[in-house]
Formats: sequence, structure tokens, C-alpha cells
Amino acid sequence: MTTNSHQTDQTDKTDQKTILVAVTDIFFYTKVRDALMAKGYKIERTRTQQDIAEKALATSPSAFILNMNDERLDAFQALETLKADTGMKAIPILAFANHEEVDTFNRARALGVTKIVSRNEFSSRLKDLVEEVLVADVRGKG
Repeated sequence: MTTNSHQTDQTDKTDQKTILVAVTDIFFYTKVRDALMAKGYKIERTRTQQDIAEKALATSPSAFILNMNDERLDAFQALETLKADTGMKAIPILAFANHEEVDTFNRARALGVTKIVSRNEFSSRLKDLVEEVLVADVRGKG
């Protein structure tokens, strides 16, 4: 009986993983939200630069999704903010950018993103990519 209770608790925690999403385009955000909520994730959206740090600290997200080409958020500043704080430094980050922007990919990797992909790959493989980032994070801690 205790074992079943423990297993249920672990399942509940898995179902409640929070993903912090920094995507200001409402249509694209809705696509991301719907796809991840269908997998049992709780989604927390950030709309401003200040939201990123505040919500990351408040929600202790399992992962962070960042649009490197967002015109309303400075993605590089967001990465610097997250990686500068010891409490947020370990959050795995899935970033996406236009495939032609090699400098953006290189700079994002240098700033510590867990995985960066093209916008097309992000759109077509979102659920799998989130799982990959979460698995990579677990392996990194082990």
C-alpha cells in the first residue's frame, strides 16, 4: 500500500512539471501551450524581460523554452539572467531560431542552452524536443 502511494505521488509530480515559455507571439504560444498541456505539463508564459526571472524563481520550472528571434524579448539577456543565478542556472533550456542564423545558434550554445533547433524543427518535434531536454537534464544531474 505504501509502495502504491509512493508511485502515485511520483506520477502526480511528473504530470505537474512546469514549462516556462518565453514566446510572445500569441498564435505560436497557443500552439506550444496546447501541445504541451496535452502531454500533462503545466505552462507558464513570460511576456516581459522581468517576467522571466520572476516566474523562473516562483515556479521552479522543469524546463524553459525560448524564442531566440522574439522581437519583444532580448533572448540573449534572458539567457544571461538565467545562467547568472545559481538557483536558475540548472534549468534546461530549449531554444529555437531561424535556421539561417548561425551566429545566434553559436551564441546561444555559448550562453548555455541545453538544445537549440530551427523554428521548423521546433514546430514539428516540440513534444519530443521537450522530452529530450528533460532527459538530458536528468542525465546531467546523475
